[in-house]
Amino acid sequence: MQVVSISSLKGGVGKTSVTTGLASAALAAGIPTLVVDLDPHADASTALGARSGDQQDIGRMLKAPRRARLSENVVTSGWVERASAHGGAPAGPASSVLDVAVGSAYTGIYDRPDLGRRDLRRLSALLAGAEKYELVLVDCPPSLNGLTRMAWSASDKVVLVAEPGLFSVAGTERTLRAIQLFRQEFAPNLSPAGIVANRVRSGSAEHTFRLAEMESMFGGLLLSPHIPEQANWQQIQGAAHSIHHWPGDSAKNAAALFDALLANLTAADGRPAAARVRDRVRR
Repeated sequence: MQVVSISSLKGGVGKTSVTTGLASAALAAGIPTLVVDLDPHADASTALGARSGDQQDIGRMLKAPRRARLSENVVTSGWVERASAHGGAPAGPASSVLDVAVGSAYTGIYDRPDLGRRDLRRLSALLAGAEKYELVLVDCPPSLNGLTRMAWSASDKVVLVAEPGLFSVAGTERTLRAIQLFRQEFAPNLSPAGIVANRVRSGSAEHTFRLAEMESMFGGLLLSPHIPEQANWQQIQGAAHSIHHWPGDSAKNAAALFDALLANLTAADGRPAAARVRDRVRR
């Protein structure tokens, strides 16, 4: 199981869009995936078509993580039924696993800067019950408070999301420094998986300049491909659809980019999940 946090210390850069885009690619590739919605706004849960009924949301599970039964409280994404209807996932028992630990405002009680080591291990303890998944994506709030640090403690990798703009690039540099300090004190095995340039406008001189700046500053950490600005992304998320099952060439092209991005994120591990994504990209 690989646990990947999707983070940005600056809001409004499309962090949740990248999370759901990667989740869509994982579902299309047949990778058993869990999305943990740690953002108190719970936008990822809404976009994934996941609502808790009798199940506990992620905030309640974190309150008593060793007693919480993760497998009984996750919610199946509404995308799974659509994927089956479209024939969008390969055959097999693992082809339609996309579950959500549903977000809620309750997680806000942990989003403070003074969490101790015991609190930082809450998500790690909860994910001990996530053996059936090959990939766990954690959508973090746009801050370096307790919830993001809790996610980093439980993660193997951190994906940073940035727009090619001055403040976002500067914030990404600060986040990389924060990851380095966090590794030294709390999580020696944590590593930055890379930086996703999101909402890129190809006709913008400013974006072209900032992308060149990011390549100079971050080198190989700047992941490929870049994700262009998607005019109908809010419509797609509001309808609780995956990008892979939204009509139109624009969505189809974006889906292919997320396929490639997921392959790049998982390829270094040499796991079966990475091979399945690469096979899909070739097709």
